[in-house]
Amino acid sequence: MAQDHPKIGPARPVIRQLDDAAINRIAAGEVVERPASAVKELVENALDAGAARIDITIADGGRSLIRVADDGCGMTADDLPLALSRHATSKIDGSDLLAIHTFGFRGEALPSLAAVGRLTLASRAAGQAGVAITVQAGRAEPLRPVAQNRGTQVDLRDLFHATPARLKFLRSDRTEGMAVADVVRRLAMAEPGVTLTLRDATGGEDRLLFRADAELGPDALHRRLAVVLGRDFAANAIRIEAERDGITLTGYAGLPTYSRGAAVAQHLFVNGRPVRDKLLIGALKAAYADLLGRDRHPAAALFIELDPQHVDVNVHPAKAEVRFRDPGLVRGLVISGLRHALAEAGHRSSTTVADGMLGAMQGAQGPGAAARIYQMDRRFDRPSTQSLRDSYAAQGPGFAEASAPMAPMARIEPAPDTDIDRPLGAAKAQLFGTYIIAQTATGMVLVDAHAAHERLVYERLKRQMADHGVASQVLLIPQIVALDAGDVARVLAAAADLARLGLVVEPFGRGALAVREVPAALGLTDAQGLVRDIADELAETGATALVGQRIDAILSRMACHGSVRAGRQMRGDEMNALLREMEATPNAGQCNHGRPTSVTLKLTDIARLFGRT
Repeated sequence: MAQDHPKIGPARPVIRQLDDAAINRIAAGEVVERPASAVKELVENALDAGAARIDITIADGGRSLIRVADDGCGMTADDLPLALSRHATSKIDGSDLLAIHTFGFRGEALPSLAAVGRLTLASRAAGQAGVAITVQAGRAEPLRPVAQNRGTQVDLRDLFHATPARLKFLRSDRTEGMAVADVVRRLAMAEPGVTLTLRDATGGEDRLLFRADAELGPDALHRRLAVVLGRDFAANAIRIEAERDGITLTGYAGLPTYSRGAAVAQHLFVNGRPVRDKLLIGALKAAYADLLGRDRHPAAALFIELDPQHVDVNVHPAKAEVRFRDPGLVRGLVISGLRHALAEAGHRSSTTVADGMLGAMQGAQGPGAAARIYQMDRRFDRPSTQSLRDSYAAQGPGFAEASAPMAPMARIEPAPDTDIDRPLGAAKAQLFGTYIIAQTATGMVLVDAHAAHERLVYERLKRQMADHGVASQVLLIPQIVALDAGDVARVLAAAADLARLGLVVEPFGRGALAVREVPAALGLTDAQGLVRDIADELAETGATALVGQRIDAILSRMACHGSVRAGRQMRGDEMNALLREMEATPNAGQCNHGRPTSVTLKLTDIARLFGRT
């Protein structure tokens, strides 16, 4: 017995034209996923209007109120009804959808918001009277005059009241409020010259959640990032500047030793627009590939500027995704620009490493804990020598026992005073056969000799391989790898790059490849699995670094086994030679596993440990 098609009834389906209310609610489903989406659209409109100050207010995580007020160019009485029409925009004229220089351009935000909430739009243009319009359930009320400064204020109340099913998918007010704050912070990074404030009016309160005052001058972005991402990021980030074929990369990237446990501090912008792009995220990860451990993630705020004709921002209504005309060029610029800047950072390690060391040495002291009182600050009568002897005797140990020498654990070596002025100073001692203590002009440096030498040997091996190429091993019997046609085409397109890394592949009939040679450094390897992994990476990111990463892993293990072992006593000239090589070697601030190789303590930090502040 034939079964009816579940989606087709017995009668012929009728094609209908949806009304405007339904169309707007459908569009809102793509544009407005949650309160944070509404805030993003409204703040971007304010930025496009040339606002120098934007004030955002939310209540109940944005469910009951979202208010965005700006001092931009404003709108006239004729503009307001048109602004609430679908696909009506002042951003483009429709002649060229690739020549987009603004955040918004689709003309969907305001009508979509009005379709799912109660929206009031008040605005005044220069030399015009203030006007307002209210839209409820998709129906606009007549225009009315209002007292309004130049600019625009949008009040969105009862979000999703017209589509109550959407409310079930929202999370707690706290979570939604955090999502709103994240959106505001990202836009604050994109526009350092604009003042932004975010307030919470829940329960009639007026609580300031975020404030970023306008920053001007060549260092504006760095100061804005200090406000948004924190002072630690600003202190431990390096400036990124690179250019290739008309594409520029700027911004700041955290030192490898300033890494995070999750990819929460990665902020990417294309022509000023915050984006979440797989290609850029993959390029950022590849740039730090041999500088971080597997469970660590870099922190960065990167800005890519290129001709709008070379990037399509019209991929998704939310405009969070982009498509590059030449993705390989953009990926290569990000990787090379980051690696060059990180290499120039040399032996530099993040200040958070030293702060952690100081915190461990000082012990945990809560914000409400009483200040330490040192011996010199106490007022007491000096006890007699006999009373001190009696006190020690009562505790058990005598003077002789208390002053018994420890087993020798340090090796003291004289060093030239001229080395003190160098970045890593002059080696003064080796502790526990592992750590080198060096004195600088402004403090001291503690170096993990094994970790540092491991990085030095690794960088030396990489340079040798780059100079002499990757040796390959010819297989006696080529391995045949069956793939679909798309994967075969992608791998063959990358065949020249793979051959430079010692992996030689050739076409083998339809839907298969033959692996003729493999990198000798990999030894016995599963060539079929390697090629399939490469095909998957090419399909996902458009590029592959898998072979290079596996070779680097082999070199890293070789460097680990060939470096100075813990416990070995080093002479003074050996320690100083290690310090000088660290200063001249890129990426010497961390070992192959991402751990810091040195900790720097300023003289003021040391003095603070002893209460000399």
